[in-house]
Amino acid sequence: MKAWIALLLALSLPLAAHASEDKEAKAAVPAVAYVSLFPALVGNFGEGPKLKFFKADISLRVTGADVEARVKHHDPLIRNQLVMLFSQQTEEAMAAPGARETLRAEALKQVQEVLTQEEGKPLVEDLLFNNLIIQ
Repeated sequence: MKAWIALLLALSLPLAAHASEDKEAKAAVPAVAYVSLFPALVGNFGEGPKLKFFKADISLRVTGADVEARVKHHDPLIRNQLVMLFSQQTEEAMAAPGARETLRAEALKQVQEVLTQEEGKPLVEDLLFNNLIIQ
């Protein structure tokens, strides 16, 4: 009986050590967060007598709670930069194949440039359109 208990204890020790190592590894890796720009960006674009409108729900992917807080701090500047970018678009550019991906890449670049000027690092890893409506 004592041999079985000793055997069970010997086998359970490596499992307990492995579980604590997993917890430490998860705690050491910063969490990915998505910062939503709320409310949605709304504005007009294009030229001519008939105005075209856009509405964009955007999320920014960052890593770490401290980075998330710094990006939220610069929310007004980021929003301004993105509204300016959207309003400069032409109707032809927005209707082109792959226009959304091109616009997403340019928006990410603009956000990273603004944050680099303000914080010294781009901070944002990716920009996602949760919803993009163009009328």
